[in-house]
Amino acid sequence: MTAAVRTRGLRKEFAMGWFRGRVLAVEALEMEVKPGEVFGLLGPNGSGKSTAMKMILGLLRPTSGEAEVCGYRAGTMAARRQIGFLPENPYFPNFLSGAELIRYYGKLSGMGGASLERRIRELLDLVRLGGEAGHRRLRTYSKGMLQRAGLAGALVGDPEILMLDEPTAGVDPAGSREIRDLILELKQRGKTVLFSSHLLEQVEDVADRVIILHRGQKLREGRLDELLTRKNEWEIKVEGLPENDRKEMRAWIEKRGARVVGEGAPRERLEDYFLRSLPEEKRR
Repeated sequence: MTAAVRTRGLRKEFAMGWFRGRVLAVEALEMEVKPGEVFGLLGPNGSGKSTAMKMILGLLRPTSGEAEVCGYRAGTMAARRQIGFLPENPYFPNFLSGAELIRYYGKLSGMGGASLERRIRELLDLVRLGGEAGHRRLRTYSKGMLQRAGLAGALVGDPEILMLDEPTAGVDPAGSREIRDLILELKQRGKTVLFSSHLLEQVEDVADRVIILHRGQKLREGRLDELLTRKNEWEIKVEGLPENDRKEMRAWIEKRGARVVGEGAPRERLEDYFLRSLPEEKRR
């Protein structure tokens, strides 16, 4: 199966001027995103997330290494046709309505006529901007509504992959939940979603797999349920066991008339896992 996104040895350095040398933004990034997967690039600001995404989009040329999108070299027209992109701080003409914004992007994609109008209605309903909301001017939208309108614009050409750079940054909790629900709905529709975020607590509900970046380097990669399960610990939840017996061994639980109702390794928060993954000198 062809990967939705694949990078091999992806590296990016930026020249900082004659006397300041060069700054390494991404170092030898190896990554493979499967079709239909929600994949997160995680890390603090300055960790290389946005730079990596721009190289996959073809907006930045790698210093070395390569990236592919659905088997096509990143930056080619064939690769770009597979992607819908929402940047971290998009600029939308605020005199347009939500529907007009989607229509604008649709026409840029070569769409028109009745098929585009149907697509506009479908997308407004998908991003919860149907009815009156879709005809309001963007200047009246909240940050969450603007992000959802931007998502609709990114989806107008029905791309295979949706790339989102910090999609919930600056959005209130209710708006963040709506965006996360949309990501899960897009997954159910078979879309691949690649997003970046430094808001680790907002990632756990949506990501299948993640890469944790720090100063351009990959620290960890894997499925969240595997990364966050503390394999060297075990916990048992019981019902009907008296308070003073809770610290006794599991072997005689049934003799007391208790019943095991939950058992497994405890799970830690993603933020705690990230901090624990950093080398000691990088935690400061």
